[in-house]
Amino acid sequence: MGTLPLLGQTDRLLPPSSPAPGPSLWKGLLRTARPKQWTKNVLVIAAPVAGGRIFEAEVAGSTLFVFVLFCMAASGIYFLNDALDVKADRAHPDKCRRPIAAGIVPLKVAYGLGIGLSLLPVLLAALLLNGSTATVLFVYSVIQILYCVHLKHVAVMDIAVVASGFLLRGIAGGVASQVAPSQWFLITVGFGSLFVVAAKRSSELASLGDQAQHTRKLLSEYSESYLRFVWQGAAALMTLSYCLWALESDDPDTASWRMISIVPMTLAVLRYALVVDRGEGGAPEDVLLGDRVILSLGALWGVSYGASLLG
Repeated sequence: MGTLPLLGQTDRLLPPSSPAPGPSLWKGLLRTARPKQWTKNVLVIAAPVAGGRIFEAEVAGSTLFVFVLFCMAASGIYFLNDALDVKADRAHPDKCRRPIAAGIVPLKVAYGLGIGLSLLPVLLAALLLNGSTATVLFVYSVIQILYCVHLKHVAVMDIAVVASGFLLRGIAGGVASQVAPSQWFLITVGFGSLFVVAAKRSSELASLGDQAQHTRKLLSEYSESYLRFVWQGAAALMTLSYCLWALESDDPDTASWRMISIVPMTLAVLRYALVVDRGEGGAPEDVLLGDRVILSLGALWGVSYGASLLG
């Protein structure tokens, strides 16, 4: 009898139980869109910067707009990729936490957003920019969809497709702002993209070892020596083409500063290669934004190239 009030008091002291709130759909959508990867789209400014016209209001506006369009298109591809891989991701110890695989984002929503975000930038570019930019975005989306469906399972083609995405960003920035990049500029961007992608695969293979085939099956078809050959060759050709681009100016006021810019550029490539050689180049955005030496060299390059633009 005397224990009943005590039990009642105890119950009153305990906090009311309530189910833990489930993961937010909006957070799941944001995670699937991978906003951290949007930093890759900064490459659209390369052509306007190289042409010395990035500070013109119209050029800056067009460049910013095409940056937003590429963010939309890239996020659409991520939605499609995760939707297509949902069964494999659910069987994976880490990827099973992805919002679509975990059931946070419904599959129909993922497909709808994937298709919509892949096609809407093409329409917006055609209406608000020009047909050339729309064509580049369309080609980008088609290639990336083919990658999600099949090409990411084909050795060499997977590297080529990912590298082409960077090159298309550089081209889009030029056609959107009506700044025609030189052939050496395009070659530099192309081989630079191949360097970064092959280096990423090499670092993944080195860090995963025997577990590579379970995390990314295609990695088992590569060897460290082959990937080293690819990224070293691409780095050499990138540096060479940059030198040829920097030396193509006939203006003596800009030529000297462009020549100086070769030094920090080359050192940055060598520093990145050192990071990759350690097997730490699996996340390019983390390397570029997290390595103080590379950031310092990038700042020196910006100063020297900026001085060439100012004459």
